[in-house]
Amino acid sequence: MKYRKLGKNGPEISVIGFGSWAIGGAGWASAWGGQDDDMSAESVRAALDAGITFYDTAAVYGLGHSEEVLGKALSKDRDRVVIATKCGLVWDENGAITRTGAYESVLREAEASLKRLGTDYIDLYQMHWPDAELPAEETMRAMDKLVQDGKVRYVGVSNYNVEQLQQSLTVRHVDSLQPPYSILRPAAEKELLPFCQANGIGVVAYSPLTSGLLSGNYTYDTTFGPDDWRSRNKAHTGEGLRSNVDRAEKLKLIAARYDITLPQLAIAYDLAHPAITSAIVGVRKPSHILSVLPAIDFTLDEATLAEIRAIAAAE
Repeated sequence: MKYRKLGKNGPEISVIGFGSWAIGGAGWASAWGGQDDDMSAESVRAALDAGITFYDTAAVYGLGHSEEVLGKALSKDRDRVVIATKCGLVWDENGAITRTGAYESVLREAEASLKRLGTDYIDLYQMHWPDAELPAEETMRAMDKLVQDGKVRYVGVSNYNVEQLQQSLTVRHVDSLQPPYSILRPAAEKELLPFCQANGIGVVAYSPLTSGLLSGNYTYDTTFGPDDWRSRNKAHTGEGLRSNVDRAEKLKLIAARYDITLPQLAIAYDLAHPAITSAIVGVRKPSHILSVLPAIDFTLDEATLAEIRAIAAAE
């Protein structure tokens, strides 16, 4: 495994991170379908054995279940890992989810996450989505309070734009940004990644395989169950799916030239950008994480990067 420092002030973390969205299981609005908890724990153990130190989850994944599963799986190895979770999406007794960055809510959510994770501190606490109804500064003040109280070590945000990052920085340093970033979703390259580089903000890319579109397993006929959020997503259905499968088939040819898989190519693409600290791989079983590990030793040259970008941009 290889490791990079998270921004100018953060810890060193593995360049591949363990993504825990799917291990939240079924029964909530953005589920990936059912998931076996024992398989999730086995996946965590495989990642630990491979040297992966960065584990990313969120309170809303499975409405708390992902945090519980991850916390138990890591309980004996707490001092070896960096646990990242997120706040800002809260749910009621019916599972209805709302977005909030309110000061008191952030503090309450942190206490609930600490309990579910079975730990007395969170390594990296991230605002999941910006709250358009409140100034970003209010959320950051709550985050800073959690750091002062010793309950959080580092502060991050997810899905923020440059303006929201700038507002946050007026309160305290932001240790990390978590944006969507992949061959098929390269928008972060334009403004976000250069801004983070210039301001010492680490970047942990999520969905480097574009939620499976760069897994190499999809065809025009791929379908998803009703309890899988992808069944309602334009990129994974209809003409969107067909277009993305076409791109993936062309990218497979590049991967084959170097005797690597499409997922390995996708991870190598993310890690090639100097702003990227780590790429989070969503995991449901050990092979999901173990199969992409060779990407850390593969370097893409500028000509190949340009070729990849041209395929992604083609209509």
